[in-house]
Amino acid sequence: MSTRGIAILGSTGSIGTQALEVIREQREHLHVEVLSAHGNCDLLIAQALEFKPNAVVIGRQEKFETVRDALFDEGIKVYAGPEALEQVVEMEGIHMVLTALVGAAGLRPTLRAIRAGKHIALANKETLVVAGSIVMAEARKHKVDIHPVDSEHSAIYQCLAGEVLNPIEKIILTASGGPFRGRSRAELAGVTKAQALKHPNWTMGAKITIDSASLMNKGLEVIEAKWLFDLDVDAIDVVVHPQSIIHSCVQFEDGSIKAQLGLPDMKLPIAYALGYPRRLPNTFERFSFFDYPELTFERPDMEAFRNLALAFDSVRRGGNAPAVLNAANEVAVARFLEDDIEFLQLTDVVEHALGRVDFEAEPDLEGLIASDEAARRVAAEWRN
Repeated sequence: MSTRGIAILGSTGSIGTQALEVIREQREHLHVEVLSAHGNCDLLIAQALEFKPNAVVIGRQEKFETVRDALFDEGIKVYAGPEALEQVVEMEGIHMVLTALVGAAGLRPTLRAIRAGKHIALANKETLVVAGSIVMAEARKHKVDIHPVDSEHSAIYQCLAGEVLNPIEKIILTASGGPFRGRSRAELAGVTKAQALKHPNWTMGAKITIDSASLMNKGLEVIEAKWLFDLDVDAIDVVVHPQSIIHSCVQFEDGSIKAQLGLPDMKLPIAYALGYPRRLPNTFERFSFFDYPELTFERPDMEAFRNLALAFDSVRRGGNAPAVLNAANEVAVARFLEDDIEFLQLTDVVEHALGRVDFEAEPDLEGLIASDEAARRVAAEWRN
């Protein structure tokens, strides 16, 4: 069997580097066709020298010469800028594009890849949060599979295997609760960036770690799940499961529930997406029930963690509201990481943008992009 060519958009981030760990162990099945990074040219160069892709893309134009010169003798094509990223996903040798970019930046290259007939391993939930109806319609039109990489959505995807004739009653997304699980809103006042970046179970990039701490990540996953699995939002529940062993569940119309379990290791859903429909054998650590004699569950506190409530409200409202929610949150998280706002103000910024940006019930792609830009401006200007 020939190996499957993979393009990794965001190869120097948390998901991208873990995907390369998977490919390093699966060279009989997978090889790298394209790598991209926004600005970490040193790591991108090191990855390219090891995996010998056909092409690399560096997002920041001023770093193009550094990357080009380092890879010149290898014969690796080097490009720069967002337009190059959109073009490179159309390359003939690519079977699947892993979109591991942070934020709404993943939307355009993902759409371009779908229209080129490339299957998608989706680690960029914001693509569906911003433009879920458009992206899924394009995937159906071009007969492209979208394999979710988020552990929760991968779990649901796995639970649905062989169940095509059985309607879903609801899905249950599990959440660890993050580092501040159990704290009241008053107790969240004054928590620090360092505290918010210490996730109890998962190793992730800074943006998604903050989103997890505020429960916005779970809210974005609710919106993503609606589009991935064609569900009404009222058929999606969130349950806090601190051990992060049950990654999510599906309840069918007979009341039966299927769950997918495993250690909190992103390499597992990455490998499932890249190898689908085959499960690739690996040497990863195995889960044992004896190491986890108690699995516990709680209701999410949407009064203390209002971001989750805002996400549910946004997807129920529809239109451009999820795009505004996502864009404002990206700005808010960046400001928090720069010590410009406090933790509880993450929600204030998002709520402010949702109230200020004009609502559109049926926006096209350009309308969604305009809403994204407007929300970023409003969120950047917010002051307490």
